[in-house]
Amino acid sequence: MEAYENAKLYKERSKLYYDKKLMKKEFQEGQLVILYNSRLKLFPVKLRIRWSGHFEVVQVFPHGAIEIKNTRDESTFKVNGHRLKLYLLASVGNEEEVICFVDAPLAAHH
Repeated sequence: MEAYENAKLYKERSKLYYDKKLMKKEFQEGQLVILYNSRLKLFPVKLRIRWSGHFEVVQVFPHGAIEIKNTRDESTFKVNGHRLKLYLLASVGNEEEVICFVDAPLAAHH
């Protein structure tokens, strides 16, 4: 019984530690994002790009669901917000566009 209690306490402490470091991604309508293609995990191809896009956020639903619109053909569909990264475009002088993928979470999880 004591071992069971110790394991339970360890799991609770581990969860608290993990949750402190966990960040929640928050998206707003109109932002550009890229989508992680989880199907490519099934096929071990090392040099294949696993991110596709860019897409526009149409609507943010509770519990992390996000409706996105393909900017090429205007089709919309819902995805889990964990599969998205913010996609930023910036221009540097007269140079072509510089593309940035924001990997860091945008807001702290409370």
